[in-house]
Amino acid sequence: MDTNQKVTLITGANRGMGFQIAQELGHAGQHVLLGTRSIEEGKFAVNKLKDSGIEAEYILLDVTHQTTIASAAKYIETHYGYLSILINNAGIALDNFENPSQLSTDIMRKDFDVNFFGVVDVTQAMLPLLSQSPQAKIINISSTMGSLSAATTVGSEVYNASAVGYQASKAALNMLTIRLAKELQTWEDSNITVNAVCPGMVATEFGGATPELAKSMGGKPVEEGVIRTVELAQSEDNSINMTFSNKEGNIAW
Repeated sequence: MDTNQKVTLITGANRGMGFQIAQELGHAGQHVLLGTRSIEEGKFAVNKLKDSGIEAEYILLDVTHQTTIASAAKYIETHYGYLSILINNAGIALDNFENPSQLSTDIMRKDFDVNFFGVVDVTQAMLPLLSQSPQAKIINISSTMGSLSAATTVGSEVYNASAVGYQASKAALNMLTIRLAKELQTWEDSNITVNAVCPGMVATEFGGATPELAKSMGGKPVEEGVIRTVELAQSEDNSINMTFSNKEGNIAW
């Protein structure tokens, strides 16, 4: 089995940051697999990438449905036999700035189903494929909103933020990143690193906003938001492990 070709799976990749990551890694020579919940949107996104000369295909993948996760893993196993990079990009934010004393636990559970449990399920399904690569990476798209240090530091950009479902799910994702990185270090012959990245506030449709609205609120261009993720995914040195960072450097957990 030839594992020289980088095969990269990106969840939630048909638009926004996921699509931009696919575009940049595809132009860098990686074969990108776009995990999408919609066949139509997946086809549309892949056709756009192929028109620019990128090797890409979509895989039906809803991180909240085990059947699609299992089918995606089976497809990758059958057609490639390995996976080089997993980028857990799919995410939602449904809190609508409600206070924790009032926010429905139904909303919180939906945040967790995608942002935390979805990452766990996808990652566990893909680990056997990542283990077949001589050098593999798991990159979790997190947020400073989930940083306990930032949330308790007066004057930080998230000190007054109120999105407890989203924030708690990202804090949980950060802990998963730490614990999984530690576990994989104990696996025999394993060379899988696990890192979390904060893209910052990006001008996309995330959270039900429009790119224009997000931009008016300080959202950065999507090209800026993906810088650190693309940098990690392209690094041939797989020594970076168990970090939480953005394009400026490491972030306090």
